[in-house]
Amino acid sequence: MSPTRGTGEIGAERTHRTGALAYARGVDAQVLAGIDPADAERLRAVPTLAGARKIRPLEGGITNRNYRVDLPGGIVVVRLSDPGSSALAIDRHNEYLNSLAAAESGAGAPVVDYHRGRGVLIVGWIEGRTLTEADVGRELPRIAAACRRLHAGPRFACDFNMFRIQGRYLELVRERGYRLPARYEEFGPGVARMRAAMAVHPEPTVPCNNDLLAANFIDEGERIRLIDYEYSGNNEASFELGNIWSEATLRDEQLEELVAAYWGEATAARVARARLWALMSKVGWTLWASIQDAISPIDFDYWGWGMEKFDRAAAEFDGPELDRWIEAVATG
Repeated sequence: MSPTRGTGEIGAERTHRTGALAYARGVDAQVLAGIDPADAERLRAVPTLAGARKIRPLEGGITNRNYRVDLPGGIVVVRLSDPGSSALAIDRHNEYLNSLAAAESGAGAPVVDYHRGRGVLIVGWIEGRTLTEADVGRELPRIAAACRRLHAGPRFACDFNMFRIQGRYLELVRERGYRLPARYEEFGPGVARMRAAMAVHPEPTVPCNNDLLAANFIDEGERIRLIDYEYSGNNEASFELGNIWSEATLRDEQLEELVAAYWGEATAARVARARLWALMSKVGWTLWASIQDAISPIDFDYWGWGMEKFDRAAAEFDGPELDRWIEAVATG
């Protein structure tokens, strides 16, 4: 996840390199000066990084720690993860496999190297501009095209369903006594109604990123690329659309615009389905924040971030539109 959730792994000045990088031994200690000692030791052990000319941390990651590495053959991004991420329903081997599939589709960055069990994934550095939330609202047709490119690509190695993940998160939060927002469990019946309605006419699943906040869109001019596949999995396209809309805090009419750009038309049922998935994403990510607040070594206000999500979710549960969305989805 990035500054608002995602990796924030690739900055404004990106170079896309697909060529093989030579393997050698170790990283020069001077290049690692100033890097967190534990991370420096992990980076030093990666043969692909031998000959690195410069290594610097990238700002924004709140799940991983990310480093830009300048190599003789090009620039790469190294993503370092910790074992605790398994509590967040992240399977790092699936992230690697899905990153390969996303690269094959033309939607993602090239995968350079991966060390299973060591929390190291290395991807190519893409030349382009990281979008802001305001940019997302202006680029909805191109974003829809980028999503269609990913969704039409090779299927991913795993599935993603926020109802199941939210159930896992909630069980973990209760079991370990983590913080839970007041009223959170009050909305359980509403979640159950949403789940039942969406099961009536389920969409076919496609390979989805599932975490497309603004910082995970890179505009390289010709196309928009999608980065960060730690939460990726086969899912309904409507989740992708609803989550994009929710993460960028766009206006209601912009969800209709995004749905129309993706599907060719914005029917009431499709807009309502994306809207329910957007609500469910906020319900799930609230618990993600609670878990991170308890286990993450990264200095970030996870609880405040999660409460912003929860407050918006609570307003929708309390509001007058939920019944209409549920009915539109159930009747198709």
